[in-house]
Amino acid sequence: MFDLTKYIKLCCVQKGDISGAELARRAGLTRQNLTNKYTANKFSNYDLEKIADALDADLLIQFIDRKTKQPII
Repeated sequence: MFDLTKYIKLCCVQKGDISGAELARRAGLTRQNLTNKYTANKFSNYDLEKIADALDADLLIQFIDRKTKQPII
């Protein structure tokens, strides 16, 4: 399973070492709510869109063909 929590935290480091509290504030989440999502490693598409906006990034979700390693579409 892809670890979204780890990926989001790495993105925060890349974007200037943004803290969890700062990311939550920018995304319009409470710190506790973000912590709960991190712990469960469960994020809705809406959560991911808000986090992407908070990181001044675009969200891209793709299915990658396992044989060719290329996006299916």
